[in-house]
Amino acid sequence: MASHKILVIDDSRVIRARVRDMLPQGNFEVIEAKDGIEGIDAIRAQKPNLIMLDFLLPRMSGYEVYQEIQTQPEFQKIPLVMMSGRREELTEKIQEPFEFFEFIEKPFEQKELIGAIKGAMAKARKARPQATGAAAAAIITATGINPAAEVAALQRQIDTLTQDVAALKVQNNKILAFIRKKLG
Repeated sequence: MASHKILVIDDSRVIRARVRDMLPQGNFEVIEAKDGIEGIDAIRAQKPNLIMLDFLLPRMSGYEVYQEIQTQPEFQKIPLVMMSGRREELTEKIQEPFEFFEFIEKPFEQKELIGAIKGAMAKARKARPQATGAAAAAIITATGINPAAEVAALQRQIDTLTQDVAALKVQNNKILAFIRKKLG
């Protein structure tokens, strides 16, 4: 029995077969899913050691699968290689640099695939930001924006604006007092 399970989630049978053929011979079991829903089900049921995920998928997009992966700490530890025919499709939704997954542009050669897998394995070991919940973790990973840090920055801006408003009130009161005195 294979000691490593690799899940390939792609709606193209050709790509799934290409990945299977490019992997080094050995203890690999390749599991295939043709859409995002099958992919999520396979992640839950099969507990793969690596996920190869197409960005554009039917029924549930690769982006939605990625978001689901990011909300589950046990899934976050699985090395992830995101695949797409156009990098721009991915960067419209997820900002670079890609901290927690590796990207490979289709079509790719075996050397690129092996490099992406090695990169994904290294990135999967990286510590994740501490978040206040699954939704916050998904936001941080998908956008590169840390909600807690954003809230703290906004609070600092509010504090500064509050001080500015207080100073303006003092200045306004002085002006009104001056006008009253002159009219008075």
